[in-house]
Amino acid sequence: MNATSPQTTPAEGRIVLLTTSHRVAPGLLSWPAWQALRAADRVLCADGTHPQLPYLREAGIEVEQASPDAEELVGACAGGLTVVVVATGAGEPALTDGLARLAGSGRVRMPELELLPASYDLPGARLLDLVQVMDRIRVECPWSSRRTHEDLAKHALEEVYELVEAIEEGDREEMREELGDVLLQVVFHARIAEEHPEEPFSVDDVAGTLVDKLVHRHPHVFGDATATTPEEVREHWLRTKAVEKRRTSVTEGVPMGQPALALAAKLASRARTAGLEVPLPGGEGVGYELLSLAARAEAEGVDPEAALRAASRAYRDAIRGAEG
Repeated sequence: MNATSPQTTPAEGRIVLLTTSHRVAPGLLSWPAWQALRAADRVLCADGTHPQLPYLREAGIEVEQASPDAEELVGACAGGLTVVVVATGAGEPALTDGLARLAGSGRVRMPELELLPASYDLPGARLLDLVQVMDRIRVECPWSSRRTHEDLAKHALEEVYELVEAIEEGDREEMREELGDVLLQVVFHARIAEEHPEEPFSVDDVAGTLVDKLVHRHPHVFGDATATTPEEVREHWLRTKAVEKRRTSVTEGVPMGQPALALAAKLASRARTAGLEVPLPGGEGVGYELLSLAARAEAEGVDPEAALRAASRAYRDAIRGAEG
């Protein structure tokens, strides 16, 4: 950003507002940022605890703790000096607003103004913010500080169902929000798990376990195996999963507490994938009829839960229509 006064005289000096991301390790600055810092006549920072300061001083850059207002900063550039302001985590809104007012007033000769990003966020950087916010909530919130895994279990189910509904409705905005609510459950449980007296683990442990699992189960991506079709990918996944789990039955790992239609379809899928010819149990009643329908749906590649929800929505609309 370059701004000069409407006067014909040249700008005096230079102000560089240096912004950094608190999500990137301190000291990892861009080359233009280091050039600006080394060439500056003065380097100012309002926050004496700014995480960058020890690394700047170690590099031989003298940093003054000061928070000048706009007019004082412009005055510090008199005689053609360059002043670098290391912005705090919240930026410097009061300072930038003041500089904008001065530039628009035409009362003073403005130095050259430059906004220089010194570091950038990597994809996923906001997850670090989420972890920090969750940590503070766990410590300071009277409700959250008392929650247990058991307290939150029902909320995890509710949030997943709400996400599924948003996906099926095609509501992108709602989907984004519900994904956040599901993520909250993961981070909340991981934060609670840190406090376990005997077997603590953190969100980093959760993420690390997931990364290891994904890498191991994708040898066609991270190893020497090859897979050119979704079917071959599934074969890799099932094969590596079987080795990992060392299960004695294909039914192991199937949660029996899930919705009944999904449970029936999952069992049918496990049997079919394993090549087991297991006749459906005979019996009288709606339960056995539903089991047969769920197995048929799975064999045809249809999710019986989703199919029944779609039919139920149509029924709901019909009821509303009848209500007038």
